Amino acid sequence: MPHDATYQDSPNSTEKEFDFSFVDAIARVALYDDMKSAPRITKVEPAATNEFIEHLTTTIYEQSRLAGGKIPYTLIREVSENFIHARFKEIVVSILDDGNTIRFADQGPGIQEKEKAQQPGFSSAIEPMKDYIRGVGSGFPIVKDYLDDREGSIVIEDNIVSGAVVTISLEKKPSKESHQQSPAVIMPTIPLSERERTFITIIAAEGALGVTDLVELTGNANSTTYNTLRKLEEAGLVEKTAGQKRVLTELGRQLVSSL
Repeated sequence: MPHDATYQDSPNSTEKEFDFSFVDAIARVALYDDMKSAPRITKVEPAATNEFIEHLTTTIYEQSRLAGGKIPYTLIREVSENFIHARFKEIVVSILDDGNTIRFADQGPGIQEKEKAQQPGFSSAIEPMKDYIRGVGSGFPIVKDYLDDREGSIVIEDNIVSGAVVTISLEKKPSKESHQQSPAVIMPTIPLSERERTFITIIAAEGALGVTDLVELTGNANSTTYNTLRKLEEAGLVEKTAGQKRVLTELGRQLVSSL
């Protein structure tokens, strides 16, 4: 789980035996409408590590947002990246409470020092992992500080037999707005790739972002990020600010609302 965590290592494991460049495992994302019915399950298939992490993060983020959740992409990414410590073994992600609670579970070696894992600088990341994660002990503290500021929570527990379970949650605040029907908005048909859809949902959630910001958030190369933004600009969904950041246009905001 998270790269900031102090993970227990199996006494028989050898770091060199694991290929960190490719995830040869399937992750399962379970979306619960309520606890009275079975969840809807989406599988994230094996792929190169960067691609796998991006697809997993995007799947979790989009499903939690569609359920009504407000947990930012950045927090989901911080936790999702860190399945690398569990060698991506038996990943199960559960989305609960209308998307406002997300539980990340694995069957890796587990987290021994749960309190230290939430403090900056404590890390068990080794060099092969650092091609895919920062590995400096910052992830869990970032998540914790964000949630603390918003009356949310992060809980780290042992899984049933082996592994770790990390639950992040935002306190739900009931809306005081009346549920009046809004006039239907007729949206033009704009075909988007998965990457383009991810970019506009991130910009919608995070605000004005530059190319470097999006590279760090999505793990895409500079050229890929630039080309994706160019296509979104040509489609009239994003525009540049005076500071060369990208923000959504009115059309972009409408499209995100309809996703």
